[in-house]
Amino acid sequence: MSSEHVPATAQPILPTKQRIIGAVLRVIGEDGIAGVTNRRIAKEAGVSLGSVTYHFTSQHEMLRESMLHFVHEETRRLTELADEGEAAGLGLDAAASLAGQVADGTVFDSEHIAPFELYIQAGRDERLREAAAECFTAYDRLATQILTALGVPDAERLASTTVALIAGLQLRRLATGSPAEDLADALLLLVGGRV
Repeated sequence: MSSEHVPATAQPILPTKQRIIGAVLRVIGEDGIAGVTNRRIAKEAGVSLGSVTYHFTSQHEMLRESMLHFVHEETRRLTELADEGEAAGLGLDAAASLAGQVADGTVFDSEHIAPFELYIQAGRDERLREAAAECFTAYDRLATQILTALGVPDAERLASTTVALIAGLQLRRLATGSPAEDLADALLLLVGGRV
């Protein structure tokens, strides 16, 4: 079955395919999209060149699936944290503090820099825009879940603004080295008046 008929996030990732995707994210984070070549990915993943072309028929497909894989894993991780917070009955201050801890704990290694590169590439390559939209939809759903658990009115309407704020602050943090506390303060400011 082709990836056109099944969402990429629903397909099981084989160990070889997962190694290739990890290599793509590392290379993008280190050298940008221009660093992604089949030979480099094969070497980085420790697989044959034929394995790369077997799993991915084009660079576009490789970039798309890498983007979706990263967001799927991040969404899973953050959803688990949100569920733990909801079970513990976190209030607004504690939730903002937790968001700051998550941001502070996010090391901007090459795999965490790669999504920023992929989102920018989606602005240049409309074939990646659908994947980017899927990514932001997943983040919006997660933000809605967290904001709803906090009792924020209009959580669904506020979710995309919250996601944009977090993405912008993470980009600023990446570029300037600003502290993660800025994220917690901004979230408190954004949702504080909505509760």
